[in-house]
Amino acid sequence: MKITSKYPVLTLCAVTVLSLGLSAQALAETHINALFMTQAAYSESDIRAMTADFTKQHPDIDVNLEFVPYEALHDKIVAARGAGGNGYDVVLFDAIWPAEFTKFGLLQDVSARINPDDSKKIFSGAMSTVTYQGKVWGLPWILDTKYLYYNKAMLAKAGITTPPHTWQQVEQQSEILKQKGIVKYPLVWSWSQAEALVCDYTTLVSAYKGQFFEQGKLNFTNPGAMKAVNFMKETLDKGLTNPNSREYLEEDVRKVFSNGDAAFALNWTYMYNMANDPKQSKVAGDVGIVPAPGSKDGQVSAVNGSMGLGIAKASKHPDQAWQFISYITSQPVQDKYSRLSLPIWKSSYDDPKVQQGQEPLIAAAKQSLNVMLSRPEIPAYSQLSNILQQNLQQVLQNLATPDAAMQAATKAADRLR
Repeated sequence: MKITSKYPVLTLCAVTVLSLGLSAQALAETHINALFMTQAAYSESDIRAMTADFTKQHPDIDVNLEFVPYEALHDKIVAARGAGGNGYDVVLFDAIWPAEFTKFGLLQDVSARINPDDSKKIFSGAMSTVTYQGKVWGLPWILDTKYLYYNKAMLAKAGITTPPHTWQQVEQQSEILKQKGIVKYPLVWSWSQAEALVCDYTTLVSAYKGQFFEQGKLNFTNPGAMKAVNFMKETLDKGLTNPNSREYLEEDVRKVFSNGDAAFALNWTYMYNMANDPKQSKVAGDVGIVPAPGSKDGQVSAVNGSMGLGIAKASKHPDQAWQFISYITSQPVQDKYSRLSLPIWKSSYDDPKVQQGQEPLIAAAKQSLNVMLSRPEIPAYSQLSNILQQNLQQVLQNLATPDAAMQAATKAADRLR
């Protein structure tokens, strides 16, 4: 067909050039997928705000965020293997998964990307979260452990002048509070058949100087480990622990404590500022916090509940993924959002802006972060955790004795190695 006017041709060319320009712009933009959790530590709104700030600085990188409960996080990462380059680029992983993820090649080795000067500025306990077999598999992001929260008003009403420093004192003070009718169940825990239960158990194993390995083999019947289980059962038998703890996760614990229905709670860092927020807590202003106690005065206990951010093995955009990870783990960003999760950077703990309003939390963290006990680091950790959860629940539900349950756990664990 003959075109008689030059204007339609010019218009067509203009449209074509414009289309090509838009296509080039679209092609220049890199899309990455990032997987996070909706449980404890940073809130979803915080992560979205961090990401928005990142994309303002990196308009060529578009970050698609996905949030799942902690309990679904591990399986999501494993299942994404089948998606290849269409899966996740950035994944949040727990401290006890690198052994398994290394065995099955789920993460990229980022050792060469790490700045040695920066790693010296990060808590060693945080770096251990992302290090396995001498290689680094990501950057630590959530540096966390569980603390003992207490209701200052309840303790004062009972005539208790100082918070407990040992688990025996926790039990004694709980008995006083119950006898005086101040609170029906002084203690609340996250003892649902989930990873939260293993974390509480590990805290107590740490307190009683127990261990998970004997002569290179998993063993949950050593004296310290057994004292931990017996303590858990005893507080239930005495009516000191809320029996619903056997169905609770961390958010349930926070809500019970914030509602004024418990004097003591074991929970992560994020609970401190939420329980002190009058908009969502009836006990704001009466929240005390100390390191999880030890078995003797002067000792504290802690579980390593830290998490890292890594690049999925199949990611087609590792450089952009690393830019995103480096940004949200950076000290300025972590300092800005330190109300729900404390920074991985040592010097942040002496920063007045980070300390402001959470001085007791910082004081507790300085003790706890140095003694964190890791849950057993083995490739088959997910199966091991299920074994522990099931057998601990047997004890807590009065379906098995502590001795029988932990012997069963040890025997089942031996088959994993």
